[in-house]
Amino acid sequence: MEYVNPIKDIELIFQLKQTLKTHSSRNFLLFVIGINTGLRISELLVIRVKDVLTDGGEPLDFIQCDREDIALNRQVQSTLKWYFTKHTTLDPQAYLFQSSRGTTPISRQQAYRVMNNAAEKIGMTEKIGPHTLRKTFGYHAYKKGIAVSLIQKRFCHHSPGETLRYIGIDKNKLKPRLDVNL
Repeated sequence: MEYVNPIKDIELIFQLKQTLKTHSSRNFLLFVIGINTGLRISELLVIRVKDVLTDGGEPLDFIQCDREDIALNRQVQSTLKWYFTKHTTLDPQAYLFQSSRGTTPISRQQAYRVMNNAAEKIGMTEKIGPHTLRKTFGYHAYKKGIAVSLIQKRFCHHSPGETLRYIGIDKNKLKPRLDVNL
């Protein structure tokens, strides 16, 4: 697989979401959960229906992960509601991103193909893939003011520098700004 970057342009994210939503509700859901949680593709693909829904059929506020509980924001929750109105007969034990060819989840390679096909449809020239979802989450979290140390912890990185490189931020171009504005 090739090296991929985060999607920095919000408009491109919107276009990808529209394209994925039009062609596959499963792939749209994968994209939305991926860019809003920062989970690894290996963590995403093993999510089961019961991991994201209450017994009453409502989306959970958190998803339990090996490392920590991950909050499911409003975007993820509304997408889950939309998805489950379209797929009302899913078994709670079924994988959320189940392959159309059986009861197993889609493969990492299929997730890569899905992302690249959607990118091609909207005219993106950069290659994207499963890591793009995680990197996009990190990039936009950082740009919205989330401390790099928190993103680093979510990603299980050893240093802030590793996290900045991973999300496509050149730390040499960062201009520190300490302004207490008293």
